[in-house]
Amino acid sequence: MRILVTGGAGYIGSHTTALLRARGDFVVVFDSLELGYRQAIGDTPLVVGNTRDGALVKQVIGDHKLEAVIHFAAYKAAGESMTSPAKYFDNNVQGSLRLMEAACQAGARQFVFSSTAAVYGAPKTLPVRESDDLRPENPYGESKLIVERMLKWFGTCYGLRSVILRYFNAAGAALDGENGEDPRYVQNLIPVVMNVATGRTPMLRVFGTDYPTPDGTGIRDYIHVDDLARAHLNALDYLRAGGVTTTLNCGYGHGYSVREVLESVQRVAGKRLEIREEPRREGDPPALVAGAERIRKVLGWEPRLDDLDGIVRTALRWEERLQRSPW
Repeated sequence: MRILVTGGAGYIGSHTTALLRARGDFVVVFDSLELGYRQAIGDTPLVVGNTRDGALVKQVIGDHKLEAVIHFAAYKAAGESMTSPAKYFDNNVQGSLRLMEAACQAGARQFVFSSTAAVYGAPKTLPVRESDDLRPENPYGESKLIVERMLKWFGTCYGLRSVILRYFNAAGAALDGENGEDPRYVQNLIPVVMNVATGRTPMLRVFGTDYPTPDGTGIRDYIHVDDLARAHLNALDYLRAGGVTTTLNCGYGHGYSVREVLESVQRVAGKRLEIREEPRREGDPPALVAGAERIRKVLGWEPRLDDLDGIVRTALRWEERLQRSPW
């Protein structure tokens, strides 16, 4: 296929771009490079721009005769969205609107959207299923939910078929150690712990040890970035075969607690970490685990890297590589 990947120089986008190219698809990456890196995509064609520039997006799709869009470009820090909501609605919602409009005008009517489990808020039951209530608790989650709803109407009005992938906790790095997440801009647990394990930061703060979970710490469903990237390829194949618009959770269907992650990192790194326990953060649910049956059934997706120590090992290898040769 001929595909536009917005945010393709970022963490998940660059892993997906690599898999697309490895199987022979033609890819154009569209990225502002605010949080992405040219080095992450090798010699993949790159257009530097913002998705709010609909005219430029339309031109790129038309010039390269692109058939489909995978849309990663968005701000994703839930905490920051509470202090800068306008930034999130402007970029995530307006950018997506201009992108969808341009795609339809240029004839690209297959769309894979990078959404988030944050649309569920604090779930009442686990695992979380796609049909559960949607109650975002921050502007980040709300911005993603608005885009999901826009996609429904663009499908009804313009025939834009889409797969919405609601991510749980992406983690890990490329198996060869040559690509991963920028440790300077992360808030998720595993890369934050990696910063401590490699000496980038001296101490880890653990927020909340009194949750109603087996060990008192929060539980999350961690999915290796390569498994997550493959889900996007499966989604494209599904749309190309005529699949109808659908929404799917992306997770393994089970979770690990903060303490379990810390034990894994210390085991893999072979060192003890300096840890400070602090009170809970507002808005952090005790547990968030995907109901992941539908993605297997609809897309035929099966995880290959469902192993916490393995996820941690790839993340640590990437951090050590960065220390030798920073981007």
